[in-house]
Amino acid sequence: MTKNEFVEKLAEKTGLEKTQAEQVLNSFTKIIEETLQVEDRLAIVNFGTFSVSERKERQGRNPQTGAPLTIPACKVVKFNPGKQLREAVNVAPAEGTTGGKTEGTAEADDEDDAQD
Repeated sequence: MTKNEFVEKLAEKTGLEKTQAEQVLNSFTKIIEETLQVEDRLAIVNFGTFSVSERKERQGRNPQTGAPLTIPACKVVKFNPGKQLREAVNVAPAEGTTGGKTEGTAEADDEDDAQD
């Protein structure tokens, strides 16, 4: 799903105009950014927790030349989904759907063969 698709869905669910829904989304992401710049953690109950962790400086290799290089230390944002979100994602797909697998793909065909 793209940002525009998300904004459309948010506008539908809330009854807001698309421009207002986009402002809400932009404000939400800005609040997350600002909070994580100051604090190491942002927990949203029933959704999940954003956290900041530090990655140490480490050695790597240039994939084109193979030459060693130093990858500098940096902070990374991690997301740990809450129980409710985790359970919602792991619910069995509705009857008649392919469970996220597109009809006609090798993965879907393999499952069909396994059921025969």
